[in-house]
Amino acid sequence: MKPFALFILLCSLLHAADRPNVVIIYADDLGWGSLSCYGQTAYETPHLDRMAAEGARMTSFYVSTPSCGPSRVALLTGRYPFRTGVPSNPAPDAGRDHGIHESETTLAELLKGQGYATQIVGKWHLGHRPQYYPTRHGFDSYFGILYSNDMRPVMLCRDEQAVEYPVVQNYLTQRYTEEAVSFIEENKGGPFFLYFPHAMPHKPLAASEEFYTPGGQASDLYASVIRELDWSVGQVLNAIRDAGVADNTLVLFSSDNGPWYGGDTGGHRGMKGSSWEGGIRVPGIFWWPGRIAAGQTIDVPCATIDVFPTICNLMDIDSAPYSLDGYDIWDVLNGEKGPERAIYAWNGPNLMSAREGRWKLHRTAPRARARGAKEDVWIDNRGPDGITIIAPFEQSEPWEYPSPPDTPQTAPSKKMQLFDLQADPREQVDVTDRHPEVVARLHALMEAELATMGEVAPTSPSNVQYYLGPGRIDAENPMPIEDALRATRGE
Repeated sequence: MKPFALFILLCSLLHAADRPNVVIIYADDLGWGSLSCYGQTAYETPHLDRMAAEGARMTSFYVSTPSCGPSRVALLTGRYPFRTGVPSNPAPDAGRDHGIHESETTLAELLKGQGYATQIVGKWHLGHRPQYYPTRHGFDSYFGILYSNDMRPVMLCRDEQAVEYPVVQNYLTQRYTEEAVSFIEENKGGPFFLYFPHAMPHKPLAASEEFYTPGGQASDLYASVIRELDWSVGQVLNAIRDAGVADNTLVLFSSDNGPWYGGDTGGHRGMKGSSWEGGIRVPGIFWWPGRIAAGQTIDVPCATIDVFPTICNLMDIDSAPYSLDGYDIWDVLNGEKGPERAIYAWNGPNLMSAREGRWKLHRTAPRARARGAKEDVWIDNRGPDGITIIAPFEQSEPWEYPSPPDTPQTAPSKKMQLFDLQADPREQVDVTDRHPEVVARLHALMEAELATMGEVAPTSPSNVQYYLGPGRIDAENPMPIEDALRATRGE
């Protein structure tokens, strides 16, 4: 090879090393304790266990809010949801038509500007109106359901077209995985960014026949769903290995919030929708062979809002213009102590709690969903839409609470409670009176954070309701998404 050609090749290789591929796999409503590498014993998750063994497993990893849309916008922007236009869930069947602000910069836009191919496969949930589509916020392509799989109409979209209605949800995990693997194979020359937000295990639960194990109980269906989710992660990691790019690919696996009924918080109090640990502490597994040391268990508190600034650091991009709320945690992933800071949990414009080191202060009274009685009959009025799922009578009931039963010793839900999570991870004993200096410090930090909020635009629902689907749609007869949504409203 001629010297000049060799120089060009070396320069291109060095440039590629500065631009790692990025894959984020984001489960929906997956609890901290639902994986065997986090203590689950009822079933196994071998591919995620291997991912954790080959990388770093975080045990104090948080979302910014315990609900779907706001959690996702925080991940993709590195900013708290109230700043972004998505402080609460967009919902087409409730007329909540808000979405991500045009001024926000997503990870996809950041990386696309660096020459990346970008794709999202799965649940978007940052708005279902045209100005909010993922293809208008940095993604080259999209395949999935724009919102939760129990919101009507449940229809598969490709880019800006509705391409399938009704949808057989049994095959969602399988079909999403095929799309994700194809994208990796087609873009192995890199660099690429794959954002893979799964539909599962959000209700209604569904698995393909290959993974569904009939047992008649919701726990059997849930285990089937998680086994298929684990298989999907294995397929993605195998595709990365087979493409020969494992040493230049950062992969994160996490969840958007704590579990719904039937899931598992791993012993933490509360569930989805709550600022108790069960609602906001989620799995966090980082994998990058050769760059992230294998076999690490990291208990330093970190959060999904840290992903954006960490990627900025890896690529030597100045993060200052983006006014980020997260921190660069690359040193944490390499065994360092990490930044001293508080991690906040929000519910819309309400600042709920702060975690700093071993301490957690609840500024407001933590909310937790009710635990149902086993004899109660519960019918989910919102799902499924269109074709039914594989096990409609095995969906989890409210008595199948994902966290341990409350006991008489459990601290009541009230404002300004302090917990020592190192000694009391289940948040049972309020130690406010024992550590007033900690309460005062954390409260001052929270008040300072609230002062940065400014005005938050209202996102209250209109009176519009979706009742009927838009008729049959298929790949041969696609329909613009907006037209399909208007059809369900009779507009």
